[in-house]
Amino acid sequence: MHPYKRKPLTVCLGVLLPLGACAADADTHSLAPITVQGQDAGSAEKTKGDLVKEQVLTPGGVSLIEAEDLSERNVVSLGDMLRYVPGVWTANGSTGDSTFYSSRGSNLDAVNFDGNGIKLMVDGLPVTAADGNNHNSFIDPLSARYAVVARGANALTYGASTLGGAINFISPTARTTDNQVSLTGGSHGTVQSRVTGGAVSGDFDALVTAEQRSYDGYRDHQEQQRGSFYANTGWQISDRVENRFYLSYVDNDQELPGALTRDQFEDAPYQANPNNVSGNFLYNVETWRAANRTEWTLSDTSSLVVGFSFEDQSLYHPIVASPFFSLLIDNDQTIFGSTVRYNTVLGNHDLLVGLNYGDTRVKGGNYSHTAGIREGLDTKVDNQADNLELFLMDRWYFADRWTLVYGAQAVTGHREVRNVDVDSGAERNPEGTYEAINPRVGLVYMLTDRSELFTNVSKLYEAPTLYELEDDISGNEEPLDAMQGVVAEVGTRGSSALGRASDWNWELAVYYAQIEDEILSIDDPEAPGTSLATNVEDTVHAGVEARVGASFALGDGRHRIEPLVSITYNHFRFDNDPLYGDNRLPVAPDFFVKGEILYRHANGFFAGPTFDIVDDRYADFMNTYEVDGYELLGLRAGVTRDTWEVYVEGRNLTDKAYVTNLSVRDQAPADAALLQAGEPRSVYAGVKFTF
Repeated sequence: MHPYKRKPLTVCLGVLLPLGACAADADTHSLAPITVQGQDAGSAEKTKGDLVKEQVLTPGGVSLIEAEDLSERNVVSLGDMLRYVPGVWTANGSTGDSTFYSSRGSNLDAVNFDGNGIKLMVDGLPVTAADGNNHNSFIDPLSARYAVVARGANALTYGASTLGGAINFISPTARTTDNQVSLTGGSHGTVQSRVTGGAVSGDFDALVTAEQRSYDGYRDHQEQQRGSFYANTGWQISDRVENRFYLSYVDNDQELPGALTRDQFEDAPYQANPNNVSGNFLYNVETWRAANRTEWTLSDTSSLVVGFSFEDQSLYHPIVASPFFSLLIDNDQTIFGSTVRYNTVLGNHDLLVGLNYGDTRVKGGNYSHTAGIREGLDTKVDNQADNLELFLMDRWYFADRWTLVYGAQAVTGHREVRNVDVDSGAERNPEGTYEAINPRVGLVYMLTDRSELFTNVSKLYEAPTLYELEDDISGNEEPLDAMQGVVAEVGTRGSSALGRASDWNWELAVYYAQIEDEILSIDDPEAPGTSLATNVEDTVHAGVEARVGASFALGDGRHRIEPLVSITYNHFRFDNDPLYGDNRLPVAPDFFVKGEILYRHANGFFAGPTFDIVDDRYADFMNTYEVDGYELLGLRAGVTRDTWEVYVEGRNLTDKAYVTNLSVRDQAPADAALLQAGEPRSVYAGVKFTF
């Protein structure tokens, strides 16, 4: 492993050199230098060069994350993994590893029940349910070799019909990953171990990872026990056909500490909400997932990928308890997903045609409970959703250094909620069909072989989830409307040398979106802990996303300073709303900055500070309940060698009490329980051996 390897999300733009040369030198009749498989977002054996090509040929915000960078710091959740991705707001703390995330203003209701707005995929196959919810979805960030974060409409490459875009996690295989053993431990009773082993024999290969995590939590009633394994096996059927099978299992039991009032937070920020303790609120999910994908290289200029996945999830979730009402969700969710992708080169045109189909069924019930022990059935639940996304995209190299990227997505989906009240027999059955055609056009211009400008105008679209229909504020059979809008975006990315041995790199995107019928959720005052969803007529989602990294050589070049900073400015507002005017949307801060400044030595040693600067936020639509921003300081150090790595990381070294996650109300009273504390001063250490 190179001692000067780049930091998270640093684009290794040395790979861009051949791509830039292809764009610059391609004549008007041939696209021969472009490798078709390198453009296919579903390819199983992705290389870093393939993913960088995918990024460079997207006229909008796309970020790349590498697993080798994650091994240098404590990474448990998606929030840890996405730390340096601009435009994505994350907040941990509600459980041991759950993360609230919002990409370009998606999912700002902050109830964190759906977790909708971003389509999650593994090797191009869906993990997100067909209705768009990620409530039970769990992806271990350390189980991925790479992750590609395509923000907003830039997820057309994956066919995703979501406001926030998509994240595609690329699995390691025995052909791309060495055998590994790792152990992490530290504050709050953290112990996490992983073992990865694989073998290659001729045309066959197999890789298995087993993982175990125990966590006491930094808050009361926050304990976690998680066990999982991930396996994949490949068969090179012929020179042109490869098949790969995936199997995973996760058993994740977590306690919920709950939200606090402002007085409770100021008195003891790491206490649990007393109702969560007496009610023994839990979030226990058991998941099996199997997937298969086959890739055919049809010719030197065309390929076909066909894949499917099946997932079964069991959820046991005591979440509300009061003298008048209690709620325990006990259900099974099955998710079927499939994809077909055809990629071909015709002259100057690189064409992608794709189809995603998903079907999700939720069966079970809502029960009353005492201290987390299930009692009588109150509501029978039998919900179903399906979603079909057909997408077409052309990258047309129409002139020297110019690429026109255009296409469209056709979406059709059905949602049906069937809830039966056990006592009365009354049935609530909101049902809706959602259809849209979403065009996109963009340009990429190569400034140099290592830098580019881009722009696009695209339509945004996202249908409601089953949970949103189930808890519609109207309470009748009329379904919610889909969210839709138009976004314009401009930006640049690239790298440049600084002298003979130093360089810097950047990503910058500026976007402005007008959204109609955004779905937002507020707490139901008659049933605390549950939410009600409604359409809001007009909102604006706009922002600036920037990430800058550098590597400065000192002296003979054996010493280097490597700064990295991710900066996001958000402008999320109601737009002349009759009730809320031009108020700020809640949850996401107007700006946040995350960065680090590391010293690196040629022998593999690294050390340096990390920092977070977060602006204030609101916890209600009326903007009467303000939550303070915060600044955090950390430090990490370690040694990276060819066969082993070790790190130590300190977080929040000043031991600042701050709010990480929020719940949302329409107009929050001063005594509302909305606040969840972030991590106090903590220290973690990890070691990994590769053989």
